[in-house]
Amino acid sequence: MTITLNHTIVPAVDNETEARFLAAVLGLSYDGPNRHFAPVRINEQLTLDFMTVDEPQPMHLAFDVDPATFDAAVDHLRANKIPFGNRPHDWTNGLTDHPFAARGVFFRDAAQNLYELMSPE
Repeated sequence: MTITLNHTIVPAVDNETEARFLAAVLGLSYDGPNRHFAPVRINEQLTLDFMTVDEPQPMHLAFDVDPATFDAAVDHLRANKIPFGNRPHDWTNGLTDHPFAARGVFFRDAAQNLYELMSPE
C-alpha cells in the first residue's frame, strides 16, 4: 500500500475563520464545521482540520499548485490586502520569485501558521 497523508490538525485562533481564510485563498469550498474541527478538503487524499486551541503553535504548510491556482491565490491576497512574500523570513515583501520554484509565496493566518504556495511556472 502507498502511504499518503489523510489529514492533519492545523492549530487555529478561530477554526472556522481560519478554515474560510485558507479556502478562499486557494479557491476551495468550506462546507462548515464537523464536531470541533473546521475541515478544508485540499484534494481527494488530504483534509486540513482546523482546530481552535488556546495557544496555537504555528506550523508551516507548503503546497505545490498549478499556475492558474497560483495566479488566483496571489490575486486574492492582493485584493484582500493580505501580506505575502517570497521568503519565509520576509513574507511581507510582496514578491513572488522563489528559491525552489519558478514562482512562490508565503503568507500567514491569524494563528501565524505559515503557508507556502509554489508554482512550476
